[in-house]
Amino acid sequence: MSTRKASEDADPFIESRDQLLAPLIGGEKPKADWRIGTEHEKLVFHRSDHRAPSYDEDGGIRDILLSLQEFGWEPVEEGGKVIALRGADGAVSLEPAGQLELSGAPLENLHETCAETGRHLEQVKAIGERCDVSFLGLGMWPDKTRAELPVMPKGRYEIMMRHMPRVGTMGLDMMLRTCTIQVNLDYSSEADMAKKFRTGLALQPLATALFANSPFTEGKPNGYLSYRSHIWSDTDPQRTGMLPFVFDGDFGYERWVDYMLDVPMYFVFRDGKYIDAAGMSFRDFLKGELPALPGELPREADWWDHLSTAFPEVRLKSFLEMRGADGGPWNRICALPAFWVGLLYDQSALDAAWDLVKDWSMEEREALRNAVPKQALDAALPGGGRLQDLAKEVLAIARSGLSARARLNTSGDNETGFLETLDEIVESGKVPAQRLLDLYHGEWNGDVSQVYKQSF
Repeated sequence: MSTRKASEDADPFIESRDQLLAPLIGGEKPKADWRIGTEHEKLVFHRSDHRAPSYDEDGGIRDILLSLQEFGWEPVEEGGKVIALRGADGAVSLEPAGQLELSGAPLENLHETCAETGRHLEQVKAIGERCDVSFLGLGMWPDKTRAELPVMPKGRYEIMMRHMPRVGTMGLDMMLRTCTIQVNLDYSSEADMAKKFRTGLALQPLATALFANSPFTEGKPNGYLSYRSHIWSDTDPQRTGMLPFVFDGDFGYERWVDYMLDVPMYFVFRDGKYIDAAGMSFRDFLKGELPALPGELPREADWWDHLSTAFPEVRLKSFLEMRGADGGPWNRICALPAFWVGLLYDQSALDAAWDLVKDWSMEEREALRNAVPKQALDAALPGGGRLQDLAKEVLAIARSGLSARARLNTSGDNETGFLETLDEIVESGKVPAQRLLDLYHGEWNGDVSQVYKQSF
C-alpha cells in the first residue's frame, strides 16, 4: 500500500475535471520509455518461535528498517516513526501487520528486475541474521490468527481497520494476513491502456492460479489454493472485483474517473496526519461538502491518494497494476513480471492474448475468477476445457512477446528464461499450493510449521 509523501501546502486545489484526468493522461509514454515496476511482500517471523515481530520490540520491524539504512536507504517518517525507506531500488514499506514490501524502481528489462530483487533479498537476509528473523514467501500467514498479529503505526491503516468490518467480513484478513506480488506497467495511449486493462483483467484469474500459494489458515488446510484471492471476494464490493465497465466499448480515462469518484473515501492527509473520511464521497469533497473537512476543497495530492484506495484485480493510476498473484519465493517474483511483460509489451502478443478471451461474457469471466481460488488450473474455461489448457497457450504467447523484445543480459540470454518456473507448473498441473498440501499430508505429517523451513 502507498506511503504518503506529498506536501499538501504546495499542492494546487482541484478546480476542474481535467485535473482528475491528468494523472491518467500523464501516464502515457512512448514504447521506448515503457518500464517495469515489481512489488513483492514478505512475511517476517522470529526464527525461534515463528512469531510475527512487532514494530517497537528489539529486533522488530523498526530495527529492520533502521538497519537497512546501511545499504543506502533513506528513512520516511510518520508521526516521528520510520514507516518506509526510499532509495535507488524504489521503496521499502510496511503492510499493516509488518509484512515487508519492496516497491521496486521502474526498470527497463527483466534482468534488471531480478537483479533488484536479488539485492533486496540479500539485504534483508543480512539484517535478518542480526535480528534473528527470517522472511517467508507465501500468499497468507499459514498459522496466525488476526489477534496474534501486530499492527504497524501508520495512520491510514488505523482508519482502514475501523472501516473494513463495516463493508465486508474479510477486509481485516486482507490487511493483516496476506502477501502479494504485483507488476506495474506502462501504456502509450488511452486505447493502449484500455486493451491492456481488458486483457489483464480477463487473464488475471490465470495469474491467480499459477501463483496460488495460500492453502493454510490457522495451521490447517482451508479448502482453497489461493485463500488470499478468496479474501478479496468479501473485502469491500465498492472497491474490488472484475469491473464489467472495463469491457464496454467506451471504456477509457473518463470512465475510470467516474468509477473512482464513486469509490468511497478512506482518509484525507493534512498537517502530517490522516483524517478519517471513511465512507465519504469525493464528489462531495469537490463541492466543499466533505463532512470531515467542511468548506475545504481537495488538492491534487488528495486525488492521487484516492486513486490508491481502490483494489480491483487490475488498477489504473498513472500506470496499470496487475494485482492477482499470491506472494512467493524469488523465482516467482521474477516470473510474474515476465508473464505480464511478455503478454502486454509486444503488440502481436497483446493482440493474440486478447483474441483468446475477447468473446467471453462477463458472467463467464466472473465464474472463472470465482472458481480459481479453489480449483486453480482445474477451473473450467468458458466453452469447455480447463484453465491449464489456456495456460499453455498464454505462456507460449508470453514467450513470443519476450523473444520479440530481445532484451539480452551480458551472457546474451533474452528474458524468456524467467517463464521456466511457470512452464513447470503448467506442465505438471500442480500449482505451488498443491505442492505445499502434498508436503502437509506427507512428510510434514500435518505440521504446518514445517513451512517456515522454506523461508528465503
